[in-house]
Amino acid sequence: MISASPEDLRTLFLFENLDDEQLGWLSAHGAVEEHPEDGVICAQGAPAEFLYVLLDGEIVMTQNVRDHIVEVTRTSRPGTYGGAVQAYLGDKIEQTYQHTLRATAPARMFALPARKFAKAVRQWFPMAAHLLEGVFFGMTNGRRIVDQVERLTALGTITAGLTHELNNPAAAAARASAELGDRLLAAQRSLADLAAEGVDCTRLSALVSLRPAVAVPGTRRSPLEVSDAEDELGDWLEEHGVADGWDLAPGLVAAGVGTGEAEQVARAAGDHLPTAVRWLAEMMEVAQLQAEISEATGRITALLDSARQYSQLDRAAYLRTDLRELLDSTLTMLKRKIGPEVTVKTDYDPALPHVPVYAAELNQVWTNLIVNALQAMQGAGTLTVRTARENDHALVEIGDTGTGIPEEDLGRIFTPFFTTKPVGQGTGLGLDISWRIVAGRHGGDIRVGSSLPGDTRFQVLLPLTEAAGAAAPGG
Repeated sequence: MISASPEDLRTLFLFENLDDEQLGWLSAHGAVEEHPEDGVICAQGAPAEFLYVLLDGEIVMTQNVRDHIVEVTRTSRPGTYGGAVQAYLGDKIEQTYQHTLRATAPARMFALPARKFAKAVRQWFPMAAHLLEGVFFGMTNGRRIVDQVERLTALGTITAGLTHELNNPAAAAARASAELGDRLLAAQRSLADLAAEGVDCTRLSALVSLRPAVAVPGTRRSPLEVSDAEDELGDWLEEHGVADGWDLAPGLVAAGVGTGEAEQVARAAGDHLPTAVRWLAEMMEVAQLQAEISEATGRITALLDSARQYSQLDRAAYLRTDLRELLDSTLTMLKRKIGPEVTVKTDYDPALPHVPVYAAELNQVWTNLIVNALQAMQGAGTLTVRTARENDHALVEIGDTGTGIPEEDLGRIFTPFFTTKPVGQGTGLGLDISWRIVAGRHGGDIRVGSSLPGDTRFQVLLPLTEAAGAAAPGG
């Protein structure tokens, strides 16, 4: 083992203000390592065991970012350091190398064990150690809080949209329910009028048995066809002595009643056709109101099911899931943000198997990507959501026809706090959070491509089998 003399260490800018005793202590506890050209000094992700300081030669610091090797710095300046630079935090965080150091020319490095470096910092610079610790954890906690705010902001958007969407069917159900009571009373009065006119039980039974058959709505018709049908039925009713036939005809036609059904009523009612037609009209309105209530409550149930699917409150944290269900639930939750001039196209691969995912977290990814796409289109364009299989991964592609992303920004798009939006319209954390969920939690990847303007596509790749790089449940 080769030692570095206190005199050698004194020439390094990192140690230039230390006294003789401190330099002697470093010399006694550290050692000089020699590394050949292209030799790896420390590797990112390995346990952080040494602080390395360059004595002479040349080194390069690199980081693996989303499977891309990024060169951080290249230098031959003595005193440049790397390795276990956060050792002063002790056991409060997992101590691994955050970067790779490699010699680009034969280099000599002063290697100080991480525990010795931590002890020196805490004993020699106690106030600085507290300040550095506070800065590190302060930034970490700050980022976590901002992440939570970003999630809550997205949740607030979703909640507002869900409330708006629920309000429409709820109001429709309440209105139809209020009218239903009045129509039932009117139908009862019409039925009492038939009885008062002396309609015998046989004819009354025939009329009642007709109601289900004529209550079935007809096929969808054009406005002109509806108008012609109303005229035809109005003429028929007038010819058969129904004084208010023209007023009753629109409601009867809307319920699917034509002259054919009216003939059946005439045969069953005999001389009591006017009263029977009024009773039939009331019963048709009752049936229509019931249908409206059923449709409205069905929409409410569907929205609540989408909300449950989106939140994943009733599912285990890590579970094989149909990506189509997640995407559809997110689109439902974001329906209010999708303007009338935005066309949504979905293209789901029916053969795509279920994928092991943290469903609630992935829904946040879809929310971030879709909201960004909608904002890029500024209220008009085509949003495309596609799934497919790419080798041993599931592919989810979200594309838009918006303004696009400048080529010079594509490499920074997932960088924390980077945003192309105007000040006040984005924190620059949505895509960073999305990447960390996809890559960090699922062992997947996000790719982006953009043509200016009109074709931007974010592609999320998720392993079809549980990835070794995916975080364990609760991690």
